[in-house]
Amino acid sequence: MEPELPGGEGGGEAAEEGLIEFYGSFKEMFEFFCKNSTIHGTVRLVCSGRNRMKTAFWTLLLLASLAMLYWQFALMFSQFWAYPVVLTMSMDSEPKMFPAVTICNLDPSRFELVSEQLEQLELMAEESLTFLYGPKASARLARLRDRNRDRDRDGAIRVQAWANLSSAGFRLSHNFSLVRMWDPGAGRKHSRVGFRLCNSTGGNCFYTSHPSGMDALLEWFHFHYMNVMAQLPPGLPRHPQHFQDLVYSCQYDGEPCRPSDHVHFHHPVFGSCYTFNSKGTDPFWAATKPGIPYGLSLILRAEQKEHLPLLSTVAGVKVMIHSHNQTPFLEHEGFHIRPGIATTIGIRQDQVNRLGGNYGRCTTDGADVAVELLYNNSYTLQACLHSCFQRAMVQRCGCGYFYYPLPAGARYCDYSRQPAWGHCFYQLYSRLRNHRLDCFQHCPKPCRESLYKVSAGTAKWPSAKSQDWVRQALRHQNGYNSSSSSSSSRRDIAKVTIFYRQLSSQAVHEAPLLSENLLLSSMGSQWSLWFGSSVLSVVEMLELLLDTLVLSLLFCLQRLRARSSPGGPGPAPELSPARGNPRELREEPGKGPEGAPGLGQELELGQL
Repeated sequence: MEPELPGGEGGGEAAEEGLIEFYGSFKEMFEFFCKNSTIHGTVRLVCSGRNRMKTAFWTLLLLASLAMLYWQFALMFSQFWAYPVVLTMSMDSEPKMFPAVTICNLDPSRFELVSEQLEQLELMAEESLTFLYGPKASARLARLRDRNRDRDRDGAIRVQAWANLSSAGFRLSHNFSLVRMWDPGAGRKHSRVGFRLCNSTGGNCFYTSHPSGMDALLEWFHFHYMNVMAQLPPGLPRHPQHFQDLVYSCQYDGEPCRPSDHVHFHHPVFGSCYTFNSKGTDPFWAATKPGIPYGLSLILRAEQKEHLPLLSTVAGVKVMIHSHNQTPFLEHEGFHIRPGIATTIGIRQDQVNRLGGNYGRCTTDGADVAVELLYNNSYTLQACLHSCFQRAMVQRCGCGYFYYPLPAGARYCDYSRQPAWGHCFYQLYSRLRNHRLDCFQHCPKPCRESLYKVSAGTAKWPSAKSQDWVRQALRHQNGYNSSSSSSSSRRDIAKVTIFYRQLSSQAVHEAPLLSENLLLSSMGSQWSLWFGSSVLSVVEMLELLLDTLVLSLLFCLQRLRARSSPGGPGPAPELSPARGNPRELREEPGKGPEGAPGLGQELELGQL
């Protein structure tokens, strides 16, 4: 604070302007703000001071505008904190790599080590059909089984290293027999077929039932098949597979495929599988032109050996198109190629880019996901869900699901060691399907994902006039040795061509619907709409609030000093209008406010 100079107003000297100046009253401060503010309408509160009706009208109008402004602000902030997104699309025409392609022969093989149990399982299936639908239902199946038994023995996978291993300790259980159930209100024609599963104590049981007897039989066979295959040792060597056993001819962009272009693996249900361009790093698989001549052309062997007829009921070849370094989950994706058909598949690549963070949970590479993947490929949602479910199986059921990889130290389930594992598995799987298992909370979607849209066309192949030529060419060059008659020669071969319809890909990007910049712009638009002012007007309002707070503190300080002085007025700040500027603060020791000697003069607090 700056003390008043000697001489005062009557000394003939101009009063020096103070460093910090304040108003003498709240009314004076408010009038100064209304007359000098850039906010529209505030000056009418002062100009209409003698007309109380206009003053009240403008006061209500300004308060209503302020209320509407902050109501709009509340709506904008609620929308901003909801973090909505908008999808933007762009096109990319740069050359790209050909996708990974997985094919399977849909012919799961027998292992000689468990061939006896598999034959017993087929006999149990015949007995179940006889029990459900009568003795004639399984007669034809028995004849087919006897006719193909010798051929299947020749095709069984022989394991010499494990020849001394005995699986006599495992026996197929008859506690899971198929039964037929009728709904009392629907009549005998409307029945369901299933089998009964109970927990370890037998106190909690339920039926896995289907309206179709065929669906129930297949699920029942799969359940027993998993128990049989769980007897195989983890280090069991696979039967050596030859590429020519499935693929007669392979060409990409007019060039023959090389041995390094494919990777082999065996699927317990879909049989022998090969993945082309699995890594996506070889320049050989660069796609430079769209069209059928520049795609992947395959002539496939589609024989129906019927190694396990109730495990694989589809004839043909399974094909899946997916991203590189990605595990193909053939039970969830892919399509079938029919024998005797030439199939052309046009593909188009789409890229999906998600924001993540507050706009939706996603992961870049899976490193921040709580679930440890059991697959050695890149992160996908299915890989995370399968890994999460398998770990939940091991934790709650004490064993692992046969179709998924095992965590370290775990074993696959079979009812000789865990009699109630089926009850635990179906209860857990039902929770996963109904999104009541926490795996969906632990497994986010990838932030960047490639999707392939396909369109297919089919035609009979080879034609009636060319089939002899095609068979002769395949026999001499590719080892084709089918004994089928000419009328049925199409049943064991198929042709598929996969190509890019266009090299341009469509990218879908998530963008914030209301970003920070857009939020500030919208707030400025609303402020201008209701008050016709700018950011500097907001600063003026903040200055008014600050002046009000400081002036109130000074008044309170003056009152406290006046009450604490027993003999008279003590030193107190003097608030008086300065000449030419009503905001100068002066203080003189031993005096009260200028122009009103003595203690206790009110500083016009009631003038507003």
